[in-house]
Amino acid sequence: MAKELWKGNEALAEAAIRAGAEAYFGYPITPQTELLEYMSRRMPELGRVFLQAESEIGAINMVYGAACAGVRVLSSSSSPGISLMQEGLSYIAASEVPAVLVNIMRGGPGLGNIQPSQGDYFQMVKSSGHGDYHAIVLAPSTLQEAVDLMQITFELAFKYRHIVTLIGDGTLGQMMEPVEMPPFKEWPEERPAWALTGAKDRPPNRISSLYLGAERLEALNLRLQRKLDEIRQNEVRYETMMTDDAEYLIVAFGTVGRIAQSAVRKARAAGLKVGLFRPITLCPYPEQQLEALSRQVKGILVTEMNAGQMLEDVRRISRERVPVQFVGRMGGMIPLPDDMLPALHKLIETVEHPQSSPAAVLA
Repeated sequence: MAKELWKGNEALAEAAIRAGAEAYFGYPITPQTELLEYMSRRMPELGRVFLQAESEIGAINMVYGAACAGVRVLSSSSSPGISLMQEGLSYIAASEVPAVLVNIMRGGPGLGNIQPSQGDYFQMVKSSGHGDYHAIVLAPSTLQEAVDLMQITFELAFKYRHIVTLIGDGTLGQMMEPVEMPPFKEWPEERPAWALTGAKDRPPNRISSLYLGAERLEALNLRLQRKLDEIRQNEVRYETMMTDDAEYLIVAFGTVGRIAQSAVRKARAAGLKVGLFRPITLCPYPEQQLEALSRQVKGILVTEMNAGQMLEDVRRISRERVPVQFVGRMGGMIPLPDDMLPALHKLIETVEHPQSSPAAVLA
């Protein structure tokens, strides 16, 4: 199929539709509003459900209801809106129903601004709500990758009866790039056996997140942990660049992971053996792969569009057996190769001359 020029948010919306989305509930918030606007036109054209809720809280609870009926349902929002959805996401996780969420991150904390950010790493990766669970978190770096990853979101959600989130920053949502759209995916018409579809010819199904007894709630949590272990075994995704002979490693995700490719090329042109590790699944994180690379290289530079959130995981996974340093930008500022290369040289200086140990660089 030929590539077409798409805007990020609209490409994500069309990709979700072609992946099989039957219902969308959401509330406008910049910089993801174009996704909702596109859904408002396209879903009714196809005889599917679109509803703009009165708030993000209303939207995520509509998602919850549709998910309980076995519907392929999604919502989208941006950072403050995702915060409002947290309670509903936790209910969805405890009820073990499938749902898909897109978060186009903006600057924060607080109301912040509408510029791009990666400041929701903690919010999305560590829980996506209260309690002992994690959502599956996918972090594309290009529009084509975002469209391709969207094709598997409902498959993953239904396979594990779990929440799948796709996160990008405002740059991804607002940029325009050539994209090859996939064909429409075909799904079976019948609903899953667990879904609430009426019970004339069978015992009724019951779905709830309320477990008053401690033993019953512990049993649910143990089941969720077994599910997360299975996800860790089967769903890790990552990309490497020039790591075979790398002596130094840049670790970055999403848009910053894409920008870091230029920094790696410039470093290589200068004779430095630098490679890139880009996690595509932030949860489950590709821990074994990064841990192996941390045994190979002399130092690691983490770069993010925040104050150093993934940095904590990289330090934990590498066990700081080599120096791990950081360069980041915040408030809608984007780390560029001109930020990364000086930080990389400082990292190399730390390794080659341990007596001078520069602190993390926060531009």
